[in-house]
Amino acid sequence: MATPAANPAPESELVAVPEHFAVATLRGWNSDAILSVKTALGETTVTLAREKIREACDVLKHAGYNFLSDVTCLDMLPVEPRFHVIYHLLSMSRKERVRLKVPVNSTDAAVDSIIPVWPAANFYEREIFDLFGVRFGEHPNMRRIMMPEDWEGHPLRKDYPVEGYR
Repeated sequence: MATPAANPAPESELVAVPEHFAVATLRGWNSDAILSVKTALGETTVTLAREKIREACDVLKHAGYNFLSDVTCLDMLPVEPRFHVIYHLLSMSRKERVRLKVPVNSTDAAVDSIIPVWPAANFYEREIFDLFGVRFGEHPNMRRIMMPEDWEGHPLRKDYPVEGYR
């Protein structure tokens, strides 16, 4: 028995996929703040301008993304922007997740704190500062959280020596 050839559906049968709610919300608020949108494997990532992260989080919180599940960082050395601060948000009522990504250059490794929107970001931001050296503007207690206060360097940076500084 021969299997039918996989023919693409005619254009008249194609169904438009609605835009992710968070993306549509951010576009309605300020489309210039969005640098890119990528959806892969059912996960949506919105890359935002660094100076817009706090406002974008506030907009999404009021749109129903009521849970900050994680904040983390990537070091992309030798590529610039070197760092990417990544926020994972969840809307419990919509049962939807969205990932926000903010590129940060190594020459000015700083981004606004989102503590005014989500106080739970406190320890995440301190951890990123401690391990990567990315500072969070207007953070109420920007100091190390894991390493001793007199520790030299930031151990999760790709240029940090494996054996530490001597």
